[in-house]
Amino acid sequence: MNRTEHLCLMARYNQWMNAKLYSAALTLPDEQVNLDRRAFFGSILGTLNHLQAGDLIWLKRFAEHPARHPTLLPLDGLARPQNLKSLLFADLRGLWQQRQWLDQIILDWTASLSEADLEHNLHYANMQGTAGVRNIYSLLLHFFNHQTHHRGQASTLLTQAGVDIGDTDLLLLIPSEP
Repeated sequence: MNRTEHLCLMARYNQWMNAKLYSAALTLPDEQVNLDRRAFFGSILGTLNHLQAGDLIWLKRFAEHPARHPTLLPLDGLARPQNLKSLLFADLRGLWQQRQWLDQIILDWTASLSEADLEHNLHYANMQGTAGVRNIYSLLLHFFNHQTHHRGQASTLLTQAGVDIGDTDLLLLIPSEP
């Protein structure tokens, strides 16, 4: 599996896992989704909002890639979240609608990437305004790792709320080799 195929796999995993998380979370009453569970982002909703905010921040940065991928153009109309604790949606259903849309953009974008695209460096500023320059492939690894990390937190919060999301292993999506 080359690097672009691996990124496409990670995008599929992202979409699959988000569907599992939201499906589980939507079985809970709103007060349980909004309950402060003393997690880093407070509630299940706060954690899922953080994932959305982080993805939007990075995707808007990736949209500045020299290739100017058209698959990221729909993000132009969205404001960049002000911080990583931004509550983008106060309700889970609205967040889920945008999550599905964003996951499709991530799938389309990763499918459009070439190996040459991954060689570029990305110039960006972090949330504090500090400039950074890093290889885009390495940043994409961070992007997908960040998602996995916080989905793990959301999974734990759901388990504590009595909801089992089922299998979460990436292995289930890795194609078998002949």
